[in-house]
Amino acid sequence: MVKSKEIITGLDIGTSAIRIVMGQVNQNGDLQIIGAAENPAEGVNRGSISSIEDAVSVISATVEKCERMTGFNIDKIVVGISGVHIKTLNSKGVVAVAKANEQVEQSDIERALEAAQAIATPPNYEILHVLPTNYNLDDQRDLRDPIGMSGVRLEVETQIIMGLSAQIKNLTKCIYRTGIDIEDLVFSTLATSEAILTQKQKDLGVAVVNIGQSTTALAVFEEGDILHTAVLPVGAGHVTNDLAIGLRTSVETAEIVKLDQALALSDEVSKRDEVDLHKYSEVEKKGTYVYKKDIADICEARMEEIFKMVDAELKKIDKSGKLPAGLVLTGGGAKLPLVVDLAKKVFKLPVFLGVPVNHVFPIDKLKDPEFTTALGLVIWANKNIGINQNFLSNFSSVKQTTEKMRGWFKSLWP
Repeated sequence: MVKSKEIITGLDIGTSAIRIVMGQVNQNGDLQIIGAAENPAEGVNRGSISSIEDAVSVISATVEKCERMTGFNIDKIVVGISGVHIKTLNSKGVVAVAKANEQVEQSDIERALEAAQAIATPPNYEILHVLPTNYNLDDQRDLRDPIGMSGVRLEVETQIIMGLSAQIKNLTKCIYRTGIDIEDLVFSTLATSEAILTQKQKDLGVAVVNIGQSTTALAVFEEGDILHTAVLPVGAGHVTNDLAIGLRTSVETAEIVKLDQALALSDEVSKRDEVDLHKYSEVEKKGTYVYKKDIADICEARMEEIFKMVDAELKKIDKSGKLPAGLVLTGGGAKLPLVVDLAKKVFKLPVFLGVPVNHVFPIDKLKDPEFTTALGLVIWANKNIGINQNFLSNFSSVKQTTEKMRGWFKSLWP
């Protein structure tokens, strides 16, 4: 068996699919991706666990698939958490610099982060991440890294990301039921950003929009730090439902039609083009024709609504139309043809399709926007866990929950 630090595995539990990516850190400290596996999801609804039994069996099957592909056993895993239950709020922490020479040290920063965390969290919520956005040291404002600087009063401004306790427990229960340890719980959109954004984009100001099956997640970065996050309760699955209603067909047929015929802009479609639904489903009578323009109209209306909801989030932080590096679309919904053109029209900003940056992969499917979260979890863990021993979870109440859960399940393992 290889050492655990050499192997990092990321698990993305989505509404439509469970995806795993495995990476190996070589002797030079470089990360190489060596395996990826996916299975259709069961027991997951809107990014949250809806049936533990179903979720456990699919996660186990996906783990086995990845183990067979790579030849390595998976004994611990970095898990992405998302869903409409995720909440964010801003908080400040203020401490006095401890040393007599008034130089800021790592311990001062940790105390300031702990002070920021000491807020009244909503009932039944637990803190996932305490993310510093900037530091103020006396009259020196908006500092990126105050370590070594002189001052008396250190203030940290943070964004706190929280999840519903019940959902976190259900998720950890599913993982431990498979006999695997949880190395860290990471907000999925942060992990996605690691895979598809460059440091320059984060410095300039950029938004990541991850369009999943039933949720759309947003993360906004500026000056290298996270500025705002949100999870919206709409996704690409709503386009399918709209098509099923509009075309008067089954959801299964609507999904196949969407994948084969849908466009995000109806201007590009001739009013005369028709599609025979019988081609996609034998249940439909022969000669059941629908206009291709109607399909595009339905898709455009729903995608435009999703983008307007995202833009409303940007308006909350006064960033609508003000992100120099634009928006990066990722997730399965970003694969809809002409979706980038529609987004440019709605946001009036540069828009790009999110694909992994700075990485060359032997596995083609890793270039797919659907895999960016699982891949990002591996990159996140490689950057954070090795350096400072899971520093974010040290400020997280989730660690206590997962430790209790781990102890309970370990007592049941043979």
